[in-house]
Amino acid sequence: MLNYIWATLLFIGLLTAGLVGRVSGDASVIDAAMKGAEKAVMGIALPLAGMMMFWLGVLRLLEKAGVLEAVVRVLSPLLRRLFPDVPTGHPAMSAMVMNLSANMLGLSNNATPLGLKAMGHLQELNPHKQSASNAMITFLALNTGAFTLIPMTAMNFLNAAGVSHSFRVIVPTILATACASMAAVLAAKSFQRLPGFVAQPDETVTETQSSEAKPAGITSKARRWLILLGTLFIGVSALELGPPSWRHKVLDQTGLSAVLAKSAQRKAEAEKTLALKKEEAKAAAATQAKVEPPVWRRVMDGASGLAIPAILILAVSVAWARGVKVYEEFVDGAKEGFQVAVRIMPYLVAMLAALAILRESGAFQLLEYLLAPVLNMLGFPVELLSLALMRPLSGSGAQGILNEILTRPDLSEMVKFTAGILYGSTETTFYVLTVYFGSVGIRRFRHALVAGLTADFVGMVAAVFFGRLLFAFT
Repeated sequence: MLNYIWATLLFIGLLTAGLVGRVSGDASVIDAAMKGAEKAVMGIALPLAGMMMFWLGVLRLLEKAGVLEAVVRVLSPLLRRLFPDVPTGHPAMSAMVMNLSANMLGLSNNATPLGLKAMGHLQELNPHKQSASNAMITFLALNTGAFTLIPMTAMNFLNAAGVSHSFRVIVPTILATACASMAAVLAAKSFQRLPGFVAQPDETVTETQSSEAKPAGITSKARRWLILLGTLFIGVSALELGPPSWRHKVLDQTGLSAVLAKSAQRKAEAEKTLALKKEEAKAAAATQAKVEPPVWRRVMDGASGLAIPAILILAVSVAWARGVKVYEEFVDGAKEGFQVAVRIMPYLVAMLAALAILRESGAFQLLEYLLAPVLNMLGFPVELLSLALMRPLSGSGAQGILNEILTRPDLSEMVKFTAGILYGSTETTFYVLTVYFGSVGIRRFRHALVAGLTADFVGMVAAVFFGRLLFAFT
């Protein structure tokens, strides 16, 4: 399924870019794809290698100290129901508990190394090494549901944009992520029973078969799609190679030129407003005495800051007290971190390059324009559509859209608070699946993508519902 989705995203991005004139020039989607590929390696995979080594070392100490065993023992009734295929006391249970706990505390990227470690242990139990197991899919569904106690990232964006009382998103985000997590588990458990999602035996291809293999013939259905794709590409090529008046005429007659111009203006104004607010905040901090933050904020910031030091002190002190050679065990645990980061690089490059093309092509703005009547009828704020579509695809892209929404003066506080809840109530599903499955070489995702997108959809609906319920009269 991911093959079709990846190719579709790529085609939509390229054809839309050709229509609006972003194939070449300053706003080229190809430049965006190259930057996305660079970011996949230099901005994500390599920094993740260091984090992987650090957290795998800490996890090794927690295992040697017996801390994880104690935590798993307390949670075993729940874990046995969620993961009946994982034996009690297996290291996968410990790693999954650490990962989900880090997500709940809002530790963001610090949860990823722990999740990758859990996937490695789950792959050891997987009888079909090329297909995702039921336990893997349930675990990733919980990551997609992303139950959160402290949505610190969303609150920081609200504060930076000048939206007061950002703490008001805490309770609705907890409720929305609870709904998303329950939907994720139900979807994972329900879809695994369907015949279309049954795990298949691994393919064994000998060297002789590989050398003699020939591409499959093109079916009549595929031929029709190729003709359609070729026709559309010829059309956008004519717009690219012909006089600029052709493209202007097409965009003006369809009303798309006004949509794109309005979107570009909103983005520029949002960036200007955000930069101004940051400068005002710096000036205020330089000229005024530091104001004592409210108690709730100080407690939350302190709790978030103490989470990792507390884990380190617990791991090292208990392991040391038990006679464990803490330095040597930490190093042994950290050794595999770099290899994991290298394994996921190709998957990250493929996904982030395609998403960069789609994001910069203007496809989201056009879709927002087309779906506006339907969304207004359903009571879904049209301004949140781009954020809802981008959130499962790209975290950085969603952050940019969130900043734009929060700094728009024409939007109500209800829409801005709802945007914060929506951002905090879902996860980057495609990134999670790409990184986690890529780390263990899974080729068949089975129902993992469907379960993840189900959790995303429920989380978004819950975010809009609670946003309207709590902030409609703000």
